[in-house]
Amino acid sequence: MAKDTTKETPLMQQYNAIKAKYPGALLLFRVGDFYETFGEDAVKTAGILGIVLTRRGTGPNGGALELAGFPHHSLENYLSKLVRAGQRVAICDQLEDPKATKTIVKRGVTELVTPGVAYNDNILSQKSNNYLAAVYFDKNQLGVAFLDISTGEFLVAQGNTEYIDKLLQGFKPTEVVFQKSRRKDFFEQFGDKFYTYQLDEWAFANDYATEILTKHFEVTSLKGFGIDKIQAGIVAAGVVLHYLNETEHRNLKHISSISRLEEDKYMWLDRFTIRNLELVSSANENAVTLFDVLDQTSTPMGARMLHKWIIMPLKELKPIQERLGMVDFFVKHDALLQEFLGHIKQIGDLERLISKVGLQKVGPRELCQLKKSLYHIEAVQQLAKKSNNPFLIALADQLNPCLSIREKLERELQQDPPALLIKGNVISDGIDEELDKLRKISYGGKDYLIEIQKREALATGIPSLKIAFNNVFGYYLEVTHTHKDKVPAEWLRKQTLVNAERYITPELKEYEEQILGAEEKIQQIEVRMYTELMYQVSTYIKPIQLNAHLIAKLDVLLCFAQLAVSNHYAKPELNKQRVLDIKGGRHPVIEKRLPVGDEYITNDVFLDNDTQQIIIITGPNMSGKSAILRQTGLIVLMAQMGCFVPAKAATIGLVDKIFTRVGASDNLSSGESTFMVEMNETASILNNISDNSLILLDEIGRGTSTYDGISIAWAIAEFLHTHPTARPKTLFATHYHELNELASTMNRIKNFNVSIKETATKVIFLRKLIPGGSEHSFGIHVAKMAGMPPKLINRANEILKKLEIDRTEGQSIKDSIKKVQNQAYQLHMFSVDDPILVKIRDMLNNLDVNVLTPVEALLKLDEIQRLTKQ
Repeated sequence: MAKDTTKETPLMQQYNAIKAKYPGALLLFRVGDFYETFGEDAVKTAGILGIVLTRRGTGPNGGALELAGFPHHSLENYLSKLVRAGQRVAICDQLEDPKATKTIVKRGVTELVTPGVAYNDNILSQKSNNYLAAVYFDKNQLGVAFLDISTGEFLVAQGNTEYIDKLLQGFKPTEVVFQKSRRKDFFEQFGDKFYTYQLDEWAFANDYATEILTKHFEVTSLKGFGIDKIQAGIVAAGVVLHYLNETEHRNLKHISSISRLEEDKYMWLDRFTIRNLELVSSANENAVTLFDVLDQTSTPMGARMLHKWIIMPLKELKPIQERLGMVDFFVKHDALLQEFLGHIKQIGDLERLISKVGLQKVGPRELCQLKKSLYHIEAVQQLAKKSNNPFLIALADQLNPCLSIREKLERELQQDPPALLIKGNVISDGIDEELDKLRKISYGGKDYLIEIQKREALATGIPSLKIAFNNVFGYYLEVTHTHKDKVPAEWLRKQTLVNAERYITPELKEYEEQILGAEEKIQQIEVRMYTELMYQVSTYIKPIQLNAHLIAKLDVLLCFAQLAVSNHYAKPELNKQRVLDIKGGRHPVIEKRLPVGDEYITNDVFLDNDTQQIIIITGPNMSGKSAILRQTGLIVLMAQMGCFVPAKAATIGLVDKIFTRVGASDNLSSGESTFMVEMNETASILNNISDNSLILLDEIGRGTSTYDGISIAWAIAEFLHTHPTARPKTLFATHYHELNELASTMNRIKNFNVSIKETATKVIFLRKLIPGGSEHSFGIHVAKMAGMPPKLINRANEILKKLEIDRTEGQSIKDSIKKVQNQAYQLHMFSVDDPILVKIRDMLNNLDVNVLTPVEALLKLDEIQRLTKQ
């Protein structure tokens, strides 16, 4: 049934026509000084923003129509809340001056903001990228592209499902687009944690993708970017640009390049490892991550680069050694380090500043910040040139202070301009002759108005005479009723108030026209000149983006040097040998969380492919087994980022993959138990190992029965030891002390335990890794420390002792448990607090069977029987 539009106002007809073009988006409709929402959009908007929802009787079928709106100048604040709530927001603006038309104002959507396509400072996090991702399901492999519109960073890759999953988990895009027809595939393979949007199949065509990319970058081929051979990746990248066009984003000069994410360059960290090691995020909101501890960067772009370095450690020796060499240089030259920091802290977020120029969304104050940043870049360049360090000299050669545009900004921009162009007084004096002339008229005219007021007050004898302005009458003279008889006949009365009269004169109207005309022309000239200035700055996007990249890299290396000094980190030695030798290793996060005065217990770890490939670690709960596993992984990862490490010394043969299976977690929403999740993660490890892998296994097999668990854990250890092509270095923490037997038959498996000190009343955890297996888990001691009732603890100890005795006598655990249960049942009625049973117990305890006659015994038995029947 067609919608009846005959009763709709022209405004609502226009609104509905625009709304139909953006299904699923919340439409902010500009009406005068407000952005209005209607109907369902109004209900959503009011709920999210906490603003008033009103109704008027002009809705469909004559019913009430919901409305909610806010002032247009509050757009940035409200927009951020809507997008963070997961809304797609279409911003519909007035495309012409309402004064210039006698019909309804022409309107249109100027921008569609989605979670992945946002550059508003209130939406973005300074220290992390805001990626839009596109995933393309090809026949044999997948393509993926990541774009941060706020920085211009554009990355592309292709590979199997596991590789694309690893990238999605590492980059954590805020929005993912993919083919409508592959909805089921996407959610099955990558989960439902992403904000997604589905596009029609035609947008994923090979030819269309190549055309849109070559047209955007103004090239004839994609060979220059090194991506011409990865067709699935090209399609994903083309879809990203297509999506930006669909969301009304067409000023994209700052997206000036595209880079391939080369799998061979970076260490493999799967989704489980990134999660388990808590590198950049944690399931626990209050947890401190590795990023939190390492981030002492001075700029937002430095923090974002550190984030990428953490999830993408290098696995090529030369670039790692270059980074370590620079950190070592700064550690030894603290004065130079401090000089660099002094300038870098003043540069700000150069990456997002220059992107706003490309988007034509940069404000005057931001351009001023860009100018200041270029001064500090020149200072950094001069410092680097004088350093006599090859890396810094090479960096100085690449930095570009952009002197020409910097001088232009210095000359043409006011020293302290307003944040918004509309506020005026943005362009400096002496740049445009007409602008200077109009400013003189505007400011001089206002001065002349004051002169008129003084002159007329003197001439008329009205001491309280004043000149004021409003939008209805313009400038006017106001006279109180006390003096209205003194008003000259030539003054024209315009308004009567309770206590005064308002008049205008021909002279006043003439100056008003001059002043108001000058102000309007001033605004037009400033907009024109500012737009030209912004365009000229946009021709420097590429060199300024390179500056931003170089400064971010320097920022991270300076951060690493500060960490090395303040946290007593050591320079690791990296090589291509298959040895991992850590002396006095510490956990970088846990050591920062210790109470003041507590010292972190350090541990040595040695693994190689020939003599000690697998270490079985046993020991009590809470003794620190998991911490030793995690710190080993983090030390290797930090070293291959180019960072010094929390250890006395570390020699690390390059690791190509780190795998972890740590902790317990359910995925009940997908029907997976803790044990199923554990087996999935372990299977992923065993199917992807290599000779240079590091594997960290914690409590494998604990989610099933004891015998099943021991069998699985045993088989995994055997598999890793006897693998025909790979000898991955492995730390295997377990409570299954039976696994210690493996060392007697497999020469590369060694037993270690985390030591404890046992006294008569308690167990002290020493947290020290020592050779040899452990026979106890001390779980009951941990239960006692947690505050379990003493009665429960005593009973647990009794059961444990009985089970251990039966075990030494060859009885099975099942039979032992049955025996303990039978004994407990027999004692049960004499250990409860029921008053009748207590009375029976006391009667029996007080009987002297040696003097009891048969009749007395029968009478007592009858009494007990009556009590039990009660």
